[in-house]
Amino acid sequence: MKKLIYILIPIFVCSISTAQSYSIHNGDTINVIDENNLKQGFWRIFGKMSNLPGYDPDQVVEEGNYENSRKQGIWVKFFTSGKKKSEINYVNSRPNGYYKTYYENGQVEEEGSWKNNRSTGEFKRYYENGQVSQNFTFNETGKREGKQQYFYENGQLMIEGNWAGGKEDGVVTEYYENGDIKAQKAFNGGTIDVTNTKTFEPKNPIKDKEAEELAKAPVKVVKVSEEDEVNSGSFDGNGYHKMYNQNKQLSKAGTFKNYRLMEGEVYQYDKNGILYNIEKYKAGRYIGDAPLPKE
Repeated sequence: MKKLIYILIPIFVCSISTAQSYSIHNGDTINVIDENNLKQGFWRIFGKMSNLPGYDPDQVVEEGNYENSRKQGIWVKFFTSGKKKSEINYVNSRPNGYYKTYYENGQVEEEGSWKNNRSTGEFKRYYENGQVSQNFTFNETGKREGKQQYFYENGQLMIEGNWAGGKEDGVVTEYYENGDIKAQKAFNGGTIDVTNTKTFEPKNPIKDKEAEELAKAPVKVVKVSEEDEVNSGSFDGNGYHKMYNQNKQLSKAGTFKNYRLMEGEVYQYDKNGILYNIEKYKAGRYIGDAPLPKE
């Protein structure tokens, strides 16, 4: 009887991995999706990949690094103008650590730190002119702690006091815009002690900044024309009215005095009847243009 001899031949199973997908931008590999369909490395999110309005298809909306489809490190976002909007540090797709946001003019809007969806440590907010608006400190639980400050746009201190556990605690001092003390209010755990609250009149006259700016605005007389049609009722040249041109388009809206527009808006159209500008008036003076309505 013949012996049957079995020879075991090892079989090697080779798995064929799916090729990675990626994009090329300025000669560099970006937007890589690996064989497990996970985002890796440096990514740029373009307008065509985002649902946000106002961005061109090839315009960068934001950019940063992914690890296994999770945002890691600093991500930068941009306005539709292309200017930087924010820099935010991420850990596993959650804001964590230092961040900074910007106005579209390039000035810093606010800066601070996030941890577990809470502000922690030092926080500052700014006016568009670069002056500090708020100077806060947060504890690890995200509540304001210690000295807190508010400022006027001219840099003058507005409010200063102590906070504990997110509430006013102790004396909170308020100031007029010229630096004179306006009030001293005593708090205990967020509750004001009215018996120990003091108010003060300013030592020096307070300038009316709005009135000063208005006085600098050019006087521009806008009167009712023969083409204007009043929306309804009789018109004696005074009071609030809306007026329309011969094409039934809004031409003037506001308060009139002796047939002159004192407070309101003037609507300007091109030869094709398309609205291209809206002038704003106050106290009979031209104070600038209003934004056009969005379509």
